Amino acid sequence: MLVARIIALLIGYAFGLCETGYIYGKIHHTDIREHGSGNAGTTNALRTFGVKGGLLTLLGDILKAVAAILIVWLLFKDRYPDGVMLLKAITGLGTVLGHNFPFFMRFKGGKGIACTGATIIMLDLRFVPILLVVFILAVAVTKYVSLGSIIIVVGFFVEALIFGNMGWLNIDVHLLNEFYLYVAIMMLLALWRHKENIKKLLNGTERKISFTKHEEE
Repeated sequence: MLVARIIALLIGYAFGLCETGYIYGKIHHTDIREHGSGNAGTTNALRTFGVKGGLLTLLGDILKAVAAILIVWLLFKDRYPDGVMLLKAITGLGTVLGHNFPFFMRFKGGKGIACTGATIIMLDLRFVPILLVVFILAVAVTKYVSLGSIIIVVGFFVEALIFGNMGWLNIDVHLLNEFYLYVAIMMLLALWRHKENIKKLLNGTERKISFTKHEEE
């Protein structure tokens, strides 16, 4: 499966390079990296371009991960039926890497939360309900998208450990530790990309989300 792993990672990275927020901004003659947080992801797109731009960015970043994982699943589902779950995780990680570190943007992309969320959905829908409810509640109550994002990635890792040890995941038991590793890397990447947000959350200076274009607090 070594070659399959490499192919999955490369497909994921290639799809991850489709920076929806950056593309949307260029269509509107704006470089999203020069506004707001300088991030190319959904939250900054929402703050910079308003609801329409934010939603289109979110949708695009979700669909690129879904498409990449679907392609890998179609390629390897018959050849590696007990390993395709692992390959889907690798593909998801690849999209996060492509999204976060696009070479053509000097490795300055987004934070990978939409890609991670799409990966969670494509791996197993049983991951979704609790994470979705907690995310919505966290953002609705605090207005901190960063907090909701952090909860999602940490919760995903915890659920992966629980589901894997319960035997609920369709994956060869000998591949479980490797699967956990890739999920852990996705979590750590997200936490690292949110390091400034974490500092601001701790000292009470994190910016809250709004749904009006260019609205300031």
